[in-house]
Amino acid sequence: MFDNKKLDSIIDNFTQLQEKMLNVTGDRNEYAKLAIEFSNIEELAKTIINYRQLLSEKTDLEVLVDEEQEDPEIIDFAKKELLDTERKIEESEELINELLLPQDEDDGKSVIIEIRAGTGGDEAALFAGDLARMYLRFADSNKWKVEVMTTSEGDFGGYKEFIANISGKNVYQKLKFESGVHRVQRVPNTESSGRIHTSAATVAVLPEAEEVDIKIEEKDIRIDVFRASGPGGQSVNTTDSAVRITHLPTGVTVSQQDEKSQHRNREKAMKVLRARLYEKEKLEKDQERASNRKSQIGSGDRSERIRTYNFPQGRVTDHRINLTLHKLYAVIESEGLQEIIDALAAEDKAQKLAGDKS
Repeated sequence: MFDNKKLDSIIDNFTQLQEKMLNVTGDRNEYAKLAIEFSNIEELAKTIINYRQLLSEKTDLEVLVDEEQEDPEIIDFAKKELLDTERKIEESEELINELLLPQDEDDGKSVIIEIRAGTGGDEAALFAGDLARMYLRFADSNKWKVEVMTTSEGDFGGYKEFIANISGKNVYQKLKFESGVHRVQRVPNTESSGRIHTSAATVAVLPEAEEVDIKIEEKDIRIDVFRASGPGGQSVNTTDSAVRITHLPTGVTVSQQDEKSQHRNREKAMKVLRARLYEKEKLEKDQERASNRKSQIGSGDRSERIRTYNFPQGRVTDHRINLTLHKLYAVIESEGLQEIIDALAAEDKAQKLAGDKS
């Protein structure tokens, strides 16, 4: 069923990585690279090893069944074991097929999530706040760590902009399909006539980049410091603690002023800058993905949407897979979000499998 040379190559690579990791001395970056590569193939390699052990057991059991045994109990036991082994072989084959599919190398990473109010003014900011709380609750239920990086509050609540670092195991794998334009349909609290308004907010989920992933040279950045300001432009502290970092080769700019410490603001800004540059680099290498992300993120216009939250009808519709759930509040409270994520992941896997077979 499988190309044995390909499986041999995976096992050889797995063994060599183990040896290299044991022999690395002092170079933390080199060890980190090897550890990432090792973790990416560990499950596949161990599944292949187990699969081959099962094939060997199957051969031994078939010999035992075919032998002329005088003891019927031994033959009966061997037949039952053979059936169980064949079932395990089928399960291993399915898992290997899935693991052999092209994997997103960033699936195991933490993320920088950026939420911005789009079309809809104050109502869009309120909706951006709802989305931010939904993801924070979802992070909490998955026992992920959240560090809020930047916030810009709306005039009547919610957020014009919300940026956070969500760290933990496989955060990007679960949240990567959330990137795009989210649309809401509801009656705002300020609407006296009961008319339904449509607003939008954009969500960008960026894999967190470490220094191993992307190196930023000091000569390539300009750092400006200034006094942090609050709503209306008033100063919120008396020192120049706010930081603006500009990456000169690309023009990408990140500002950070939430911390009182200039050092902490710089640290946070560099983390966001690294994530944005890493994503930019990936998009340039993969034009298909670039096109896909552009259609998802868009400009915040209500016509470019991936999901609609309709409050009057209590439903959420994900337009990419034509999935509608009549449990809007469960989704907004985050418990129902997993169902949408699972459906998107299943469709993505199905498309990959179909493409692999064609």
